[in-house]
Amino acid sequence: MKKSIMGLAIIIFCLGFVSTGLCADVTKIGTFNIQKILNESSAGKIIQKQLRTKFNEFQEKLKTEKIQLDEMKKALEREALVLSAEKNNEKQREFRIRVNDFKIMQNDFAQEFKRNENQSKGKIVKEIFDIVGLIGKEEGYLIIFDEKNAGVFYRQDSLDITDNIIKRYNLKVSETK
Repeated sequence: MKKSIMGLAIIIFCLGFVSTGLCADVTKIGTFNIQKILNESSAGKIIQKQLRTKFNEFQEKLKTEKIQLDEMKKALEREALVLSAEKNNEKQREFRIRVNDFKIMQNDFAQEFKRNENQSKGKIVKEIFDIVGLIGKEEGYLIIFDEKNAGVFYRQDSLDITDNIIKRYNLKVSETK
């Protein structure tokens, strides 16, 4: 009985070393930082420039409308004593409508900008994931994590394949142009 327990313990012990040794080559894990790719890839930089331009256009339109509202408010304050009560109420009502329209415009611009950003970045992210899949197959990775979305809190620097993805993505983008 003692010999069989001892023999079983030795077998389990040996299997533990053998399985660890066999699995060492198979376990290849990688991580990447999607935000770094969006910031540093050539396509990401182009998209960011386009989004910044669009944002500045929206800001300029809002600024112009805000200036007109401020002028309208000052004119209302100046004319308040001169106008009849009925005319004053009508002008106040027009001003409130313009303020409401301004708020709607702000909201619409914010939604449109967010939609443009999501569409632009969504296309890039899809292409990046395709490249990650290719790298995973070609280089024999067991699994590749997106650090931001997978919640990776620590990793060795050697696991990061972000720069490799950026190089391949830039190459792909330059070939399609």
